[in-house]
Formats: sequence, C-alpha cells, structure tokens
Amino acid sequence: QVQLVESGGGLVQAGGSLRLSCAASGRTSSSIAMGWFRQAPGKEREPVATFGWNGGSPYYADSVKGRFTISRDNAKNLVYLQMNSLKPEDTAVYYCAAGIGGPFRYWGQGTQVTVSS
Repeated sequence: QVQLVESGGGLVQAGGSLRLSCAASGRTSSSIAMGWFRQAPGKEREPVATFGWNGGSPYYADSVKGRFTISRDNAKNLVYLQMNSLKPEDTAVYYCAAGIGGPFRYWGQGTQVTVSS
C-alpha cells in the first residue's frame, strides 16, 4: 500500500505560478513511478506530467509543455510540479499518482487549482 498526499494548490491569477508537492509513504521502492494528473468539471482525468521508474525523460501533456516542470527527490519519494504562466483552462483538481513495477495505481486525494482571469 502506498499513501500519497498533495499540497500547494490554491487560487491564482492568470499568468501566475504555483508549486505542487506530493509525498509518498508506505510500501515504496526504488522502482516507483510518480506523476501528476488533473480533472476539470465534466472532463475525464488526464495525465499532466509523469516520471517513469526507469529514469527516462518525463512525459508532458501538449497543453502544458514549456509551462510546467515536474521534478523529484527519489531518496525521499517526493515529486513536485512547478506550474508557470497559468491559464484559466488549467483550473482542475490535481492528483498525485504512483505505481510500483507497473501502471499508476495509487492516488492522492487531490488539490484544487483555480486560475482566474
């Protein structure tokens, strides 16, 4: 079992920045994969930025490339999402996710990000 806790969401004006944090605990391992998803009202949950366990280049959704940066502290099982140049369409609940030796399976409770015009 892996527990995930997100923090850092809030209300920000368009063009502003936020930094989300996620801490993983429980039965983690060196092969854990972590990433960020988001879900807006009436829409499906979608991947935003993810790291695989093999240390490859991170994945970014086309809509956030050049604006968002995912980073991690492997020793502490921490993952961050730096969000710059925020747009109203970025408004969503952002979820931290993790997987061990396979696809993402564990999910945090989510943190609300609201971007106003």
